[in-house]
Amino acid sequence: MTETAPIQSSAGRQTSSAEDGVIITFENVTKRFAGVTAVDNVNLQIREGEFFALLGPSGCGKTTLLRMLAGFETPTEGRILIDGKDIAALPPNKRPVNMVFQSYAVFPHMKVFDNVAYGLKMEGVDGGEIRRRVEEALELVKLDGYGQRMPDQLSGGQRQRVALARALVKRPRVLLLDEPLSALDAKLRDQMRSELTSLQEKVGITFIMVTHDQDEALAIASRCAVMNRGVLAQVATPADLYEFPNSRFVADFVGSVNMFEGVLDEDEPDHAVVRAPELAAPVYLDHGVTGARGSTVWVALRPEKIEMHKRNGGEPPKMEDAPAGTNVVPGTIRDIVYLGSETNFEIELEGGRRVKTFRSNLTRYDQEDFTWDEPVWLAWHACSPAVLLS
Repeated sequence: MTETAPIQSSAGRQTSSAEDGVIITFENVTKRFAGVTAVDNVNLQIREGEFFALLGPSGCGKTTLLRMLAGFETPTEGRILIDGKDIAALPPNKRPVNMVFQSYAVFPHMKVFDNVAYGLKMEGVDGGEIRRRVEEALELVKLDGYGQRMPDQLSGGQRQRVALARALVKRPRVLLLDEPLSALDAKLRDQMRSELTSLQEKVGITFIMVTHDQDEALAIASRCAVMNRGVLAQVATPADLYEFPNSRFVADFVGSVNMFEGVLDEDEPDHAVVRAPELAAPVYLDHGVTGARGSTVWVALRPEKIEMHKRNGGEPPKMEDAPAGTNVVPGTIRDIVYLGSETNFEIELEGGRRVKTFRSNLTRYDQEDFTWDEPVWLAWHACSPAVLLS
């Protein structure tokens, strides 16, 4: 028995949108609650077979967007299409989607088999077909042999997998996941991330996940949409969100970052220079910024991209891809946090600004290289900073 073919949706592609690889389209979708705009004119397309993440802080509108797709909320304005067809008139149980909730919602009085079979029984599916599909779904989520257990005999991760099997057994075109891992402990959450990715690759259907956990989205999703106050701030792959944020909000929300306000001093096709008052040296970039000279910009520097060198009264290090006198500043170590695989440092610059830098512990003695109140140089490559215009 193959693991992929039986679980696929049997729904045919009805319009050109599916032929283009797009399965879900949000067109100018707005949702208001008592005068409060939760989702504001969202336009978004999600391709078939994607693992798509809706990412953002609490109250940004991501769950509301998911609930409108599921049919639990109705857009105030705009349309939601699946395979090019407006689904406004379809109730939740008639839409080709299924949802896995944050709380699992596993029936405590039913065995695992009956939990997974529940939706099929409500649809009047033949008993033999139910057994075949339930066993198939349990095998997909690595719970074959668990059908006769009660939910209280399962771990949190296993109960989450029961909820996944119950959603998958109905063969949806799209699986919706609302903060699916937030109730799990850290180690189990890491394990379930890997299992979710593997499961999505096996079944080949579109997964849409809502999360406020940046690490979770970066680790699992093939593409992410960052939301802020009901608006899409940026839609991109995880790598592009992290390395090429389009705004201060995205740079600050996705991962850790040091942000410096400055003035664009030079902007040529092959390089740019920004002068930031909090930095003792100009920031040199090996590419242009396409901004107006003299305009205010923000330099975003990820902590892991900042090198740390001992000062010892010597000359500053020379970065081979930047002119002398740029991309190197003096500072003093004010805090050290050892995290096993890496050590996090907080460095106080000459003007009082504090900067974070991360250093991998490549050997068992790396953490002994630097100590509190030690003077250091901070340096970065010309390709490392992101310069943001807003």
